[in-house]
Amino acid sequence: MRLAHVALWTRDITAAAGFWHEYFNAEIGPLYLSARRPGFTSCFVRLASDSLQVELMTGPWVVAKAADECFGWDHIAISLGDADAVDALAKRCATNGILLSGPRRTGDGFYEAVIVAPDGTRVEITS
Repeated sequence: MRLAHVALWTRDITAAAGFWHEYFNAEIGPLYLSARRPGFTSCFVRLASDSLQVELMTGPWVVAKAADECFGWDHIAISLGDADAVDALAKRCATNGILLSGPRRTGDGFYEAVIVAPDGTRVEITS
């Protein structure tokens, strides 16, 4: 088995796709407009040199999360390969105002930083 994709609701597919392209060099797929579910739009972004896809979805019925932490999926973690790559992207994200927590070694041995995507989705960047 392998993870095929993860899906994120967003208010603005264009901004969300831009985030994934700018910070992870993701390839942006075409927009899909549902004929069976009016207002539903989605697109897939494929991470560079990986098979992982993130499906970005929107619809007029989507609402913001009620709290910062709630039941359900919390974040996605993207491995950048080494600590230098984490440091470089974290620095760039800090400059752009989207770094949530700086690079650090966690208690379970990961080297990571946390950035925030459009609509507040947390993305861990790891070595």
